[in-house]
Amino acid sequence: MLISSVIIVLREVLEAALLLSILLATSQRIRLRKRWLGLSLIIGLAGALIYANSLAAVSELFEGMGQEIVNTGMQLGVCASLIVTVFLFAQRHERLEAHGFLLPVSMAIAVALATAREGSEIYLYVSGFLRVQDIAMSVGIGSITGAGIGFSIGVLFYYLLLALPRQRCYWIAIGLLGLAAANMCSQAILLLIQADWLQVEAPLWDTSSLISESSVPGQLLYALVGYEATPSAFEAGGYLLSLLAVGIAAFIGWRLLPLPSEDRV
Repeated sequence: MLISSVIIVLREVLEAALLLSILLATSQRIRLRKRWLGLSLIIGLAGALIYANSLAAVSELFEGMGQEIVNTGMQLGVCASLIVTVFLFAQRHERLEAHGFLLPVSMAIAVALATAREGSEIYLYVSGFLRVQDIAMSVGIGSITGAGIGFSIGVLFYYLLLALPRQRCYWIAIGLLGLAAANMCSQAILLLIQADWLQVEAPLWDTSSLISESSVPGQLLYALVGYEATPSAFEAGGYLLSLLAVGIAAFIGWRLLPLPSEDRV
């Protein structure tokens, strides 16, 4: 139970921590104030508690598939917010003041939705097992350990991005945000499959013998790039389309307000 708690909480925390570290590092590089961060975390944590405590009622919606559909909406909301964020990042530099309101809002929405989604999962898992005295201590220690590892990796990731040259940090951050958006879209499609809104198909491939999804490397890859050992055609298609949408958003944003010649790669 201890190892299971570490892995489960690590997966949920790491996904949000990596997203937050990318957005923080990039906003630091473009000297954007971080006032959006505190508000988004407060809204996200409050939303996680409200959602978790309302899950019984939510689950009754959509013919008993309410949880899957609401989670799908959250994931797609994060995906859309990240696409907008990438578009606005591409218009930064000297023209950043033209988007001084929209950029923090898009980042705040992404962080708030991700925090509410992952936070509700952690709250439900931990609160459920802590009521069982025989395993409460093991679950508590494992959860704290998993959360600590996840936050530590997020902090390390943040400083690694800041250590990169400005332009390299910028483009790597856009690429990582594209992977995060694609991950969210792929997860949303998986939820729709579980809700029987999309037809179940045979997986395109199976790499579980190489990297298991339940292993620590599998969880790291899941949080970073949305790794899944047995993806369906719908999931793979959604993943690729999301990457394409992020690439188009970055290109249009960059071309709409061209960067000064000395800032171009």
